[in-house]
Amino acid sequence: MNFIISGKNIDVTPGLKDTIESKLGKLERYFTPETEIIVTLSVEKERQKIEVTIPVKGNIIRSEQVSNDMYVSIDLVEEVIERQLRKYKNKLVAKNQGIGTSNFKQEFVDAEDNTDESEIKIVRTKRFGIKPMYPEDACIQMELLGHTFFVFFNAETEDVNVVYKRKDGSYGLIEPEFA
Repeated sequence: MNFIISGKNIDVTPGLKDTIESKLGKLERYFTPETEIIVTLSVEKERQKIEVTIPVKGNIIRSEQVSNDMYVSIDLVEEVIERQLRKYKNKLVAKNQGIGTSNFKQEFVDAEDNTDESEIKIVRTKRFGIKPMYPEDACIQMELLGHTFFVFFNAETEDVNVVYKRKDGSYGLIEPEFA
């Protein structure tokens, strides 16, 4: 696996690099040797954050973990990614139909699935009238409803968009981009 490790407000020391490659190296049993693992470390006050992104054909496997110790964050992110891989194995493999060209090792693909994880089930469908509005109006509507996101028809772009409240209290806008 190819590690691409970078740091924001933190120097990536040889010790950190070794720990990341050692911990995340455990994931090599799932991926082919040419798989890239993009790791970004950042520090803000007491928050030690690691973001790991693994692009695989048609999907992105991603986890972000924060703690007050970078080594704890590294441990957590490895556990979460491994759990994600086991839980969503069947879906990931099905989406990658041409298995020979995917980033997953054949042993992982062929392994019998003994997980007890339940399938994702949509238990409720909501329908609502949608009228054109500006993103700022959508944010106000979201706040009035007490939600953390709001789907709306953007009057400026004439596309369906989503506004959401970020952890820092600011707002984000998701616009569609068709590939």
